Amino acid sequence: MIDAHQHFWALANPFTAWPTPDLAAIHRDFAPDDLRPLLAQAGVTGTILVQAAPDVDETRFLLGLADAHDFVKGVVGWIDFEAVDALDQLRQLASNPWLKGLRPMIQSIEEPGWVLRSEFDPIFQEMIAQGLRFDALVRAHQIGDIASLAGRYPALPIVLDHGGKPDIVGEAVAGWAADIGRLARHANAHCKLSGLWTEAGDDISPQAIGPYADHLLAAFGVQRLMWGSDWPVVELAGRYGDWLAQARRLLAGLDEAGLAAVFGGNATRFYRVGDE
Repeated sequence: MIDAHQHFWALANPFTAWPTPDLAAIHRDFAPDDLRPLLAQAGVTGTILVQAAPDVDETRFLLGLADAHDFVKGVVGWIDFEAVDALDQLRQLASNPWLKGLRPMIQSIEEPGWVLRSEFDPIFQEMIAQGLRFDALVRAHQIGDIASLAGRYPALPIVLDHGGKPDIVGEAVAGWAADIGRLARHANAHCKLSGLWTEAGDDISPQAIGPYADHLLAAFGVQRLMWGSDWPVVELAGRYGDWLAQARRLLAGLDEAGLAAVFGGNATRFYRVGDE
C-alpha cells in the first residue's frame, strides 16, 4: 500500500516559507518519525514525498530524507522552470535515483497558460528522456492547461494533484467536471484522490466528498487514480486515518484488484517505485 502524496518540512530551514503561523494546526516541524506510526496504524508501507517549497535546496533536503528512511519510495521535487540553468538543475537532481518527478507550483502562478510556454519545451523533453513524471499542482480553472500539456507531450506521464482542487464549498461543479473529463481523455493523464478535505470547508462528510470522488473514478478509472493523504496538510481538516477510511468507504464498490490499484499499485507503477 502506497501513499502517493505526503510532505515533510522543518520551519528552521531557510526555504520553508509555508506553512505560515495562521495555519496553527500545521505550523510546526513534520518529520519521518511523526509519520511512521501513522503509516503503521494504516498499513501503508511506502510513500511518495512531494515538495512544498519552490526551492531546489528543499528538493535536496527531501532527497536526503528519502535516502535515510526506507518507507519513502520516491521524491517529487522542484526546479525553477524560468531559470537560465533550468536544464542543469533538472539533470543534477535527476542523477539521484530517488527523484521521480517534478512539480512547479502552478496554483500560485497567475499567468494564464504559463505551463504551456514554448521555452519550457526542452525541460519537458528532458523529463521524458530522464523518465520523470510531472505533478500538476493547479486550481480548478487551470486544469484545461494541463489537458493541453498532456496532448502536447503524450510521452510525459502527468498526474493531477488533489483532484484539481474543485471548489467544493462553492459547489462550482460543472466547469471542473468538464475539464476533468477533457484531461482524462489523454492516456498519459492520471489523478490523485487527495486534498479534497481541505477544499471542503466545514463539511468533510461522505455526502460532500463522494460526488467528487465518484467523478474522478468515472473519468480516470481504477488504473489511473491513486490515493494520497496530503499529510500533514490534511490535518487542517482531519486525521490521516480518518481520510484513508473515508476514501476506502467511497470506493467500496471496487473489487479487490481495483482497490489494490488505487491504494498502491497505480502509484507504484506511475512513479516507477523499485527502479532506484
